[in-house]
Amino acid sequence: MQLQDATVLITGANRGIGLAFAREALARGARKVYAGARNPASVTLPGVEAIELDVTQPGQVAAAAQRCGDVTLVINNAGIANLGGFLAEGGIESARAHLETNFFGLLRVSQAFAPVLAANGGGALLNVLSIASWINTPMLSVYGASKSAAWALTNGLRHDLRAQGTQVLGLHMGFVDTDLTRGIEMPKSTPQDIVRRAFDALEAGAEEVLGDELTQQVKRGLSADPGIYLRDARA
Repeated sequence: MQLQDATVLITGANRGIGLAFAREALARGARKVYAGARNPASVTLPGVEAIELDVTQPGQVAAAAQRCGDVTLVINNAGIANLGGFLAEGGIESARAHLETNFFGLLRVSQAFAPVLAANGGGALLNVLSIASWINTPMLSVYGASKSAAWALTNGLRHDLRAQGTQVLGLHMGFVDTDLTRGIEMPKSTPQDIVRRAFDALEAGAEEVLGDELTQQVKRGLSADPGIYLRDARA
């Protein structure tokens, strides 16, 4: 799918990777960019149309699909990432919160916009996933579980939407220098580099993109014996 003349909806577009997606979409000639955010006033990028969109709120998602009936590309970027493990105090509540945004939010938006994409020729879904879809650490174990679920959902959506001609692209990456990773001392990619790779892959017709070298190494390690996912990712 080409960005030139596309109409793009981005969830969580007011900062971080979502903001970088909006900037790059405009730079590549998108006809229109809807920038979804819980607080539309927080969207300050010139040239985009801010809309109120909390992916955990079914009414807001339905309203967005009705309002944005010209969309040809949906970027499911909205997500949360809180530190903590499964056995920590509040682990169940944390898991529910992560799944509500990172899994059910993605599903909710995809369900609402699949008919819109079909009506506009098929278009594409670009789902922002993570290296944590495949490996885990105690620090991010609950987050990782939600991204594993989102990866499975992305794979299922790819098959569900193939008949209507919708390209489904899963974006995996390691740490990116955004507000979500502030305080984590690890090598980080820039949002701009990740977004450029994602859009290059989208325009090439790909179904999966590995945003950095570490993610490429981890993907290769999934078929190792023992698999890389059997180790603590900090090791």
